[in-house]
Amino acid sequence: MVSPTARCSSERTHYPVRLTCAVLGVSAAGYYAWRERPVSARATSNSARLAAVRQVHQDSGGRYGSPRVHAALRVQGRGASRGRIERLMHRHGIRAIMASPRRVRTTDSRHGLPIAPNLIERRFAAAAPNRIWLADITYIPTAEGWLCGFHGS
Repeated sequence: MVSPTARCSSERTHYPVRLTCAVLGVSAAGYYAWRERPVSARATSNSARLAAVRQVHQDSGGRYGSPRVHAALRVQGRGASRGRIERLMHRHGIRAIMASPRRVRTTDSRHGLPIAPNLIERRFAAAAPNRIWLADITYIPTAEGWLCGFHGS
C-alpha cells in the first residue's frame, strides 16, 4: 500500500505537486515536509525484512505462508514477530499458493465395463413380495473416514 505522500512523489513528473496533493487530500506543505524527513528506522527495517520474506517465499516455491516464513526467518536468525511478517506479506501481496480443494470421487464412470441392465424400467409396483429389490448407497464423511449407509427395499 502506497501512502498518499509517496504517490504525490511518484506522480510529480506527470502532474503539478499542488494538483496531485489536492486530489489525494494531502497538503503541499505536508508533502514537502515528508520529502525532507529522513527514512525511519522502522521503514528501513521493514525493507530489509521484506527482502528476506520475499527470498524465503521464493525459495519455497511460493508455498510458504506467514507461519512458515516466520519460522524460516527465525532459523536464519532474522527473527521478527509473526504479526509483523503477516503485515508485510499482506501489504505487499505475498501469499502462499493454496492447494485446490480435492473433490472426493465415490464413483468412477470412466471405464469400458458394461452398465448393469435396467430391469425395473420405472415399474416400481411388484406383483408379489420379494420380487423387486432396490438399493441406494450414501457416503457420509466423518472425522475418522467415511460412513457408508445402505438402504434397501
